[in-house]
Amino acid sequence: MAYTTINKSSSFMNTKLWTGDGSTQTISGVGFQPDWTWVKGRNAGGESHRLTDIIRGVGYNLKTNGNEAQFSVSNGIQSWNSDGFIIGPDDAFNKNTKNFVSWNWKAGTGQGSSNTDGSINTIYTSVNTTAGFSISSYTGTGSAATVGHGLGAVPKMMIIKSISDATDWNVYHNATTANTKIILNTTAAAVSGTNNFGGTTPTSSVFTVNPGGGQTNDGGETYIAYCFAEKTGYSKFGSYVGNGSADGAFIYTGFKPAFILIKKTSGAASWYLNDNRRSSASGFNVSNEYLRANLSNATGTDQNGGDFLSNGFKLRNADTDYNASGQTYIYMAFAEAPLVGTNNIPANAR
Repeated sequence: MAYTTINKSSSFMNTKLWTGDGSTQTISGVGFQPDWTWVKGRNAGGESHRLTDIIRGVGYNLKTNGNEAQFSVSNGIQSWNSDGFIIGPDDAFNKNTKNFVSWNWKAGTGQGSSNTDGSINTIYTSVNTTAGFSISSYTGTGSAATVGHGLGAVPKMMIIKSISDATDWNVYHNATTANTKIILNTTAAAVSGTNNFGGTTPTSSVFTVNPGGGQTNDGGETYIAYCFAEKTGYSKFGSYVGNGSADGAFIYTGFKPAFILIKKTSGAASWYLNDNRRSSASGFNVSNEYLRANLSNATGTDQNGGDFLSNGFKLRNADTDYNASGQTYIYMAFAEAPLVGTNNIPANAR
C-alpha cells in the first residue's frame, strides 16, 4: 500500500467554492495561507481563469485561456490570510450571485529568495519541499540556460509563462520528453522535436530553458514557473491510454483524488479540470462537473464523467477528450486523502 508523510493533503492543496456578492468578501476555509490561487467563475458569462501567486503579488493576474502577459487587477484578490483570502468586487472573482471555484496551493514562506543553482539566478523562488511545489520567477537570457527550482527532487511537471509578453503557456510533463511542447492555453496535441526545455530532462536542482518564440527563455523577458515534484500519496503526474468505453480506463494514483487535470497529447483536446467539491452529485460518484483550462466557458456537466475512488479515478464515458480508444493522455492529480497514511487510516471511496 502507498504510504505518505502527508496525512492531511488539504494543508497543501485545497479547493474552495463561494457565491459572489459584488462587494469585498473574505473567503475562508482553505485551511492554509495560499501562495498560488487559481480562480474560475462557474456560471455562464465568459469569465476567464485568473491566476494569482505570491511571487507576482495580489495585484497581478494571468489567465490560462489566453496567452496575454500578466495584467493588473485592483479588485481581485486583495490579500491572503491564514485560512484563505480576501476578494474585491471584480466580476472574475466576485460577481454578485455568481458561483466561483478556486484551487489553492501552498509554496514556501512569502516570496522566498533567489535560487542560484542554475546559470540563471531566479528573482524569487518560493518552495515547499514537503509538498513538492515551487514558484519561481526569472529573467530570460536569450541562450540555453538552467534555472534552479528548489524542490530537491526531479520535477514531474512544470508550467511556464512569460509574464512580460504575449506568449503561450509552455508545459513540461514527465510522461512525454523534454523535447516535446504542450501548450496549456490551446487544444493542440503535444508536438515533438521542439526545444523549449533544451531536450534535457530536469534534475533534482535545475531545469533547462531555451530561447525561441518567447516560450521559456527569450532575452529580457520575465517568466513565472510553477514546478511540481511527485509525492507518494499526495500527488501524481502520469499518463494513460483511453479505451473508448463507458467502462472506462482506471488510473491508479495511490490516493483518493481531490483535483485532476487531464489533457490528450496524441490529438487535439481541451484541458479538463475536475475536483471533489463541484460535483452535482453532492460529493458522491459520478463526479460529473468539469471546467476547461483553455476556455472561459462555464461549468459543463457530463452525466457519466468518472468516479473518484480511494486509490485513483475511473472514467465512465467514451468522450474523445479524455477516453478515446488508443489515445494517450497526461494527467496531474492531487489527493483528498492517501490510500493509507502514516496514521494507518485508509481512505474511503465516495
